[in-house]
Amino acid sequence: MRFIAFEKVIPQINKLSLPGFETQLKMAPLFRENLLERFKETQKSAKLAAVLALFYPSGTGETNLVLILRKVYKGIHSAQVGFPGGKPEIDDTSLLDTALRETWEEIGVSSDKITVLRELTSIYIPPSNFQVHPFIGISNKQLKFKLQVSEVDAVIEVPLSDFLNDNYEVTSKILDANGTTHSVPAFKLKGQIVWGATAMVLVEIKTILNLVLKK
Repeated sequence: MRFIAFEKVIPQINKLSLPGFETQLKMAPLFRENLLERFKETQKSAKLAAVLALFYPSGTGETNLVLILRKVYKGIHSAQVGFPGGKPEIDDTSLLDTALRETWEEIGVSSDKITVLRELTSIYIPPSNFQVHPFIGISNKQLKFKLQVSEVDAVIEVPLSDFLNDNYEVTSKILDANGTTHSVPAFKLKGQIVWGATAMVLVEIKTILNLVLKK
């Protein structure tokens, strides 16, 4: 979809009620329910984080979504695909500030180039004990990314047409942190398997985009 058309209709998402948890569950791994039960008490003291789902025009004027591939490290989310984002710092005045600051730090896109549309449904990540608050925004600029090489391995530029195509929703086998293999619902975008909390946020975004784009 041409970004010039996308930019005109996307603000309509602010008029919608968020699909919420029930829609997120479409991309939830089967073992998530057990994790939530195990971490029920821990969730009460969950750490906060914020991420940004950013849409922007490609070099040819089509609409893209930016995701990142995280570096390999000794941690729960090593080498996983996600959104730019992270934990609040002392100077952040809100979780939105956190999402924008992290986007600048991780992929080099400054807040003055971004219009934030709304906050989405937050999601709890049991293994790392984070309550993540996603935001959705657009930039009408053709972006030049500058990666935070200590944390980001690559930028993944996902065409909107791929993201909205149901053929890119798959079932994939993954290894959890304990080395156990699971079959999980996922998106396959630009050759990368996107699953877990990121996929659960993505399916809510996909649902609200379909509502406004099909009007």
